[in-house]
Amino acid sequence: MDFSLTEEQTLLQDSVAKYVRDHCDVERHRKLVKTQQGFDTEAWAQFAELGWLCMPFSEALGGFGSGAVDLMVMTEAMGKGLMREPFLSTVVTCGGFLQNAGSSTQQDQYVGDIIAGQSQWAFAFAELAGGYDWSRIDTRAEKNAEGYLLNGRKLAVLNGHCADFMIVTAATEAGISLFIVDGAQAGVSREPFSAMDGSHGAHVQLDNVQLGAGQLLGLAGQAQSYIDRVLATTIVAMGGEALGAMQTLLGSTVEYTKTREQFGQPIGKFQALQHAMADMYLKVEETRSLLFNAAILIDEDSEQAAQACAALKVKMAEAGRFVAKQSVQLHGGIGMTDELNVGHHFKRLLLLGMLYGDENHYLERYMQLSA
Repeated sequence: MDFSLTEEQTLLQDSVAKYVRDHCDVERHRKLVKTQQGFDTEAWAQFAELGWLCMPFSEALGGFGSGAVDLMVMTEAMGKGLMREPFLSTVVTCGGFLQNAGSSTQQDQYVGDIIAGQSQWAFAFAELAGGYDWSRIDTRAEKNAEGYLLNGRKLAVLNGHCADFMIVTAATEAGISLFIVDGAQAGVSREPFSAMDGSHGAHVQLDNVQLGAGQLLGLAGQAQSYIDRVLATTIVAMGGEALGAMQTLLGSTVEYTKTREQFGQPIGKFQALQHAMADMYLKVEETRSLLFNAAILIDEDSEQAAQACAALKVKMAEAGRFVAKQSVQLHGGIGMTDELNVGHHFKRLLLLGMLYGDENHYLERYMQLSA
């Protein structure tokens, strides 16, 4: 298996990395977290101009037809800079649903605006009693003469506070289905919240929301198959971001131990701390290997891709938690202060480890796929 990047992928990596170096620092992160939007709308428009928002879409839809490896390259560079813009929710996840399940009419109606940076999207799936079981949801879509009548409540919808459209899971007579809900529709109300890492979102209440037949995304009752396919690519994108964050934490920790002195010498010379940083390095490289493997298998449309993504999610959660904790420990009390990027990366890694399924959930899934 070839793990080397192509010339185009290297150029893409360098382009995103340059933007991150020039614009994305901890001060920017701190300012954006306090805003109502939670991200920079001007930066989002610039991402569209740079062509980043069209990367995952097929050429027929106006995109570049990039694969999972390209997404991995982009998000790894983004992860190093605490980038607040909702690339994951709008482009990778919801864009993935539109590309994989949308009709040609839906794709023509929505994808162009995403590529142009003119619409925000959110995936509304979590419910109080459901946990990570996609089939245990109370939100229902009852068929009627006009289409479907939607009722329910979705929790912790990342980017849901400003999303123009949401892709919502709901139970129907045919089984769990996906629907495109306009955030401005009657019956849709939102309660904004902030996640542990400062990401913005909303709890979404759906009261007698009348949906047209054209708002059903894909085939009724087939949500799980669409979710499995889209979340595989999403996990790779999250894995890239987590890897970027872990590399930043490792680099910051090594540099700090070279300058922080105790007993008349840099603490980086203490063998116990060297061992700790060596363990951090191993976790980073383990994540990198599983990430490359999962991305390549997705692009090859391999039957082993689902198992590889489950393994990546487990490692991402375990390694991210370990590297973040060690970085805070070796930085001492300043590690969790708001002025350093260490604590912010820590919180983001914890969120990525739980998003769409925690370590235990994907470990169980890995075992099922291995049977």
